[in-house]
Amino acid sequence: MSGGSLGIRSGSYGSLDKQGLNGVLPIQAASATRTKAYSKMLKEKETLIHWICKFAGRKKVGMLLLCVISAAVFVWVVYFGEDQENDNGSKVNDNLALNNPLINVVQSIRIDNWTSLAVSVKETKVGVMHPPPPSYFLGYTLPPGHPCNTFTLPPPPADKKRTGPRPCPVCYLPVEEAVALMPKVPSFSPVIKNLIYIFEENLNRETEFGGSDFGGYPTLKQRNDSYDIRESMNMHCGFVKGRKPGRGTGFDIYDSDLLEMEQCNGVVVASAIFGAFDVIQQPRNISEYSKQTVCFYMFVDEETEADLKGKYENNKIGVWRIVLVRDLPYTDGRRNGKIPKLLLHRLFPNARYSLWIDGKLELVADPYQILERFLWRKNATLAISRHYKRFDVFVEAEANKAAGKYDNASIDHQVEFYKREGLTPYSEAKHPITSDVPEGCVIIREHIPISNLFTCLWFNEVDRFTSRDQISFSTVRDKIAAKTNWTVNMFLDCERRNFVIQKYHKDVLALLAQRAPPVIYPSQRKVPPRRRRDRKSGARHHRKVSKEIV
Repeated sequence: MSGGSLGIRSGSYGSLDKQGLNGVLPIQAASATRTKAYSKMLKEKETLIHWICKFAGRKKVGMLLLCVISAAVFVWVVYFGEDQENDNGSKVNDNLALNNPLINVVQSIRIDNWTSLAVSVKETKVGVMHPPPPSYFLGYTLPPGHPCNTFTLPPPPADKKRTGPRPCPVCYLPVEEAVALMPKVPSFSPVIKNLIYIFEENLNRETEFGGSDFGGYPTLKQRNDSYDIRESMNMHCGFVKGRKPGRGTGFDIYDSDLLEMEQCNGVVVASAIFGAFDVIQQPRNISEYSKQTVCFYMFVDEETEADLKGKYENNKIGVWRIVLVRDLPYTDGRRNGKIPKLLLHRLFPNARYSLWIDGKLELVADPYQILERFLWRKNATLAISRHYKRFDVFVEAEANKAAGKYDNASIDHQVEFYKREGLTPYSEAKHPITSDVPEGCVIIREHIPISNLFTCLWFNEVDRFTSRDQISFSTVRDKIAAKTNWTVNMFLDCERRNFVIQKYHKDVLALLAQRAPPVIYPSQRKVPPRRRRDRKSGARHHRKVSKEIV
């Protein structure tokens, strides 16, 4: 900054002072006396500046002035910024208190894990600078003495006659507390920040093995590249033939339904029934708040929709919104069901959380309680129950072959492929991983890039190999964990059975109805009348025996 500029700025301030003394605005030209005084003062200041530059040099003077100006700006920002930050903070707290009347109930819960993001508090002469709020949800800790902190599973029942899996107790928070603890910000997504889904008009069907028009026939090289996790990735994730999922892609949905699905920006509970295979189960124990805020969607094909004709109106049956899916990409109904099961983040692009349940299950707990218990409290972004009996992929594959779940040769091919990639039998050496085999009928997840990547890759394995998703689960999980240290919360199967009840498939129900004995109502029963002589003889005999006993 030159000396002349300083003189001009000083002159401006001088004229303002003069205005204050005279009490008039500078509308007319200045007088000769004022001009002489101004020139004299300007010369004195220029002489002082030249004297400083003579001994200190122009560069050092410039740096000195820059430091002085920076210090002044810093003090001004600290002073006024502190007042503004305090005002904003009070507004946030007021908004929370107004929007959530239950905030006083849970305000004692300590957000201990957030302290890792806090910067050191800087104290100045003006005030205290508080750390900014965290950008990501990092979990919380329930307060000491909370019942869920000391909750332990009771021992299994000693009834030997009742074998097989059964539910066990789960410590849920009340719905109000669970809603109040819903994270305000998303969880952290390690490494991957942006997913771009591949769209292809002309499909190349000449690949090494497997694939479909819906999945896009990714090559073996593309598959391997998809496990090289980077900050931004292009990848196949179903719906490759159209620019928008549900429109010209296979698994097509009416635009009115797509519009409703796009407006779901909170929690979605989804299920599907294809081939009229199951009976729609209505959720129970759902709070009024969840009925108003959670999106309940049931996907059906044309056969199921025809079976439901006359049973619903305005596209709803109970809490479920019925969505008709046309142009299904697979002939196998179970494989079609994997599309909404694993790709809900594509069908509901604005949803934050989702709960998938198979069509044969009845939901008996509130969605917010389930999310709080298995995601938020565990600081997890995807949760799934482990199989109640099998923990090893090789054992699971043999069980699928024995039950005729899929073609045996295809199962063997898939297992051998994974074995060449390094799949080993499950053992305790894999701890803290507790199982390699999930019970995949329920998936709880947060829609962030890392969990979206996982379900995309999992779907690609199902599309390429067999539809038995339990076989491919651990391979996808372990490949992602090796690159990102991210993993899945695998909880007990008995805990899953606490909030969903498994029902029979429709064909099994029909079979049981045929085998069941006919129901005879009391009015239809014919009871032969007893003879009076028999009743008397019976009475005499009874009295005679009574006397002998006495």
